[in-house]
Amino acid sequence: MKTSTRGFTGLHVLLATSAFFAVVIAVNATMAFYAASSWSGIVVENTYVASQEFNARAAAMKAMAASGVEGALVVKGSQIRYDIHDKAGTPAMIDDVTLNFKRPVGDHEDFRLTLRKTGEGRFEADHQVVAGDWIVEAISRMNGAVVMHEAKRFDTAEFRQ
Repeated sequence: MKTSTRGFTGLHVLLATSAFFAVVIAVNATMAFYAASSWSGIVVENTYVASQEFNARAAAMKAMAASGVEGALVVKGSQIRYDIHDKAGTPAMIDDVTLNFKRPVGDHEDFRLTLRKTGEGRFEADHQVVAGDWIVEAISRMNGAVVMHEAKRFDTAEFRQ
């Protein structure tokens, strides 16, 4: 009767090590995919301060959403138009609108525009918007008080530029 005494060989070590690193690489690739696909792209100066202000901002946003005031952004070439109306669809009484254009990643192309009032509930500006993805934060005020503060993400392709 012949018995095998080979035991744990170099091939076994190679297979175990390869399997270990394959699992580590697969987990890292999966986590990187989920991180990249779920990140909003918003960059803040101080994450701790932003986290402390989150609940207050969320409550203010809910109150503004309940008011029914909504804005619509249109970008055509260098012409930027922002129309704001209430629940009934009538133009909202607003004094001024400021738009903050931010890139989802990085801040080297970010810019701020103060729009001129061209009619009740209609504001316009002339500024060339570079093609690509943007997050636009719109702040509408009446007598210095913020009436609407919203942020929307869009791609310039949505406006057929």
